[in-house]
Amino acid sequence: MDRVTQPTPTPAPADPAATAATDPAAAEPAATDAPDAAAAPPASSPTSAAAPSPGGRGDRPAPRVVVVGGGPGGYEAALVARRLGADVTVVERAGLGGAAVLTDVVPSKTLIATAEWMTIAERAHDLGIRLDVPAGQGDGADPAQDTGRTRRHSIDMAAVNARVRDLALAQSGDIRTRLEREGVRVVIGHGRLDGPERVVVTGDAEEALDADVVLLSTGATPRTLPDAQPDGERILTWTQLYHLDELPERLIVVGSGVTGAEFAGAYVSLGSQVVLVSSRDRVLPGEDADAATMLEDVFRTRGMEVVGRSRAEAARRTADGVVVTLADGREIEGSHVLLAVGSIPSTEGLGLAEAGVRTTPSGHIEVDKVSRTSARGVYAAGDVTGVLPLASVAAMQGRIAMSHALGDAVAPLKLRGVAANIFTAPEIATVGLSETALVERDAHFVTHTLPLARNPRAKMLGVRDGFVKLFAHSTAGTVLGGVVVAPRASELIFPITLAVSHSLTVDDVANAFTVYPSLSGSIAEVARVLHQTDQG
Repeated sequence: MDRVTQPTPTPAPADPAATAATDPAAAEPAATDAPDAAAAPPASSPTSAAAPSPGGRGDRPAPRVVVVGGGPGGYEAALVARRLGADVTVVERAGLGGAAVLTDVVPSKTLIATAEWMTIAERAHDLGIRLDVPAGQGDGADPAQDTGRTRRHSIDMAAVNARVRDLALAQSGDIRTRLEREGVRVVIGHGRLDGPERVVVTGDAEEALDADVVLLSTGATPRTLPDAQPDGERILTWTQLYHLDELPERLIVVGSGVTGAEFAGAYVSLGSQVVLVSSRDRVLPGEDADAATMLEDVFRTRGMEVVGRSRAEAARRTADGVVVTLADGREIEGSHVLLAVGSIPSTEGLGLAEAGVRTTPSGHIEVDKVSRTSARGVYAAGDVTGVLPLASVAAMQGRIAMSHALGDAVAPLKLRGVAANIFTAPEIATVGLSETALVERDAHFVTHTLPLARNPRAKMLGVRDGFVKLFAHSTAGTVLGGVVVAPRASELIFPITLAVSHSLTVDDVANAFTVYPSLSGSIAEVARVLHQTDQG
């Protein structure tokens, strides 16, 4: 499928920057209201934070860095600061790794990895594998003793979630070990600013930490509804799913953004009946329309009930389940309900206003491209900034902040080359400018989509659903963005990310060798088609 867009002549975008419209993780609700990263830094911010030279040259002491929040933005910043010679303290109230490791990214993707095995098993019949033979055949037993039982996969939810929790705790422990080995001091407690140059920690004991540089990386917490308050048993946020001992019989998922789609897909694979309630006309409203439509079709084919254009207003417990009430008065009954309606920045009790740290209307901490806030010497990174709710972006923000604060060479944050992935089955990976953004920019571009069903490797694997789509400048041929819908799309997006990040052309991609047979071969094939279109 080819499309060529030739608007009224305008110069091609020289270095298009990603915006909230291209953010695959901000699909529902739109949680970011980030400041214009290209704008000049706040007037009160210096060109570089006033801190002694790294390593304490001469008689000057090492810079004192306090990091509040031990998630990806925080611990990556701490490692960079230590390498630059700073005296670093990390304050974390829950555990190293933060929500990303303990209750969000690591546990959710571990659960999804388990569900993926069930999805693969569904294709077994097409590959000639029989899983439903009677339990006395093929295992050495006498077929005459067959009782009619069959061998099927089943889910031990208690064991699955125990593994999820164990892996999260192990990862958290590894991060703490690494930090302490590098000489970072870890303090468990709640940190708040007492002015821009001091952090007060409360917990088992109160402690005041003086700082030359402060980094705030406190993340975000699940948003709830006024009339649907989580109880941790039947009405749940995504942080509470990992304590269930039994598979939900009928799970109602409220919210069809990235989080809602991922968990809905995972639980339908694990064997639950799933009802996905979306306030929009399709799932993943902020994503590529073709990808979202394909995923919704896959969901319905696998037995999921998708209730579109319906807003949930309340949820209440019954004797043995829950009832979700929609805005139009309809009610949906289930055994459990998962609230996946976005997140809110964790800024309560941080002392931001008193320290002169500005926030956006959405409550996020306002930062520029090097993570500076409006308070001198105070930086921020991660979901608390609302720039892009991805662990990779949080980590990069933290690294940039410390390099800037401590006088190392640094390049401002660029979102153009950020790749993101939605861990559904199939996965949806994106990078660069979306088709919607290109149209809104009135850009000259061409696009081509190749279904994976034509790929020989996909046929061997029994993969039917998926595609590769590229966007390129209509005359220069520069790759502007791409979408991959496929198993392991998170791995397949990397060559497109390289192309976008380094301004490669479709000819550069087309002329690179790919393995035959491979799913990545479709990327080169799409690039070849776009070359032909350019010549045509």
